[in-house]
Amino acid sequence: MPVAEGIPLVLNKLVGSDIRALRKSRGITLSELSGVLGRSVGWLSQVERGHATPSIPDLAAIAAHFGVNISFFFRAAGQRPEERGLIVRAADRTAIGSQAHGLVEELLSPTLGGSFEMIKSTFAPRSSSGGLKPSRKAEDGGVLIAGRLTLRIGDLEVMLETGDSFQFVEQQYGWRNDHDEPAVAIWIVSPPIY
Repeated sequence: MPVAEGIPLVLNKLVGSDIRALRKSRGITLSELSGVLGRSVGWLSQVERGHATPSIPDLAAIAAHFGVNISFFFRAAGQRPEERGLIVRAADRTAIGSQAHGLVEELLSPTLGGSFEMIKSTFAPRSSSGGLKPSRKAEDGGVLIAGRLTLRIGDLEVMLETGDSFQFVEQQYGWRNDHDEPAVAIWIVSPPIY
């Protein structure tokens, strides 16, 4: 497989699409991100469209700026070419976000370029979000697939049991696992936030 500056060329479009989705989900313009990177707007635009290949130091800077591990951009590298952007094997899942407050998340979506993302969220026993998270311009929904979890949406606080589902739009929310076993949810967010 041809490699330019360390990144397989077949991954350019996926990497570019993920960079664009991360940038847009954070409300950052091409100009702002290119300024942070010390690169031109044109170069960044070409990267996002898969027409230019970022170097490993560029990807490291982008990853650091968005708070993801650089391996995030290479999660499809070991896949069969026909599966890239379509399938995520369990062994290839990428940890995302922060593990602060006892939350471990894995990206289930093959790309961030679609209209939604899927996340597996595992809430550690006796952990909490530490209060309400600010509302964001997104729609959240999901289903609890294991354990029990207290979910607060605005002023409403509910105890979810395995199999219960939820959905809300642009609301403050928080969570708490008061139990001795982990709680696991499949979480859907539209548009993607990671």
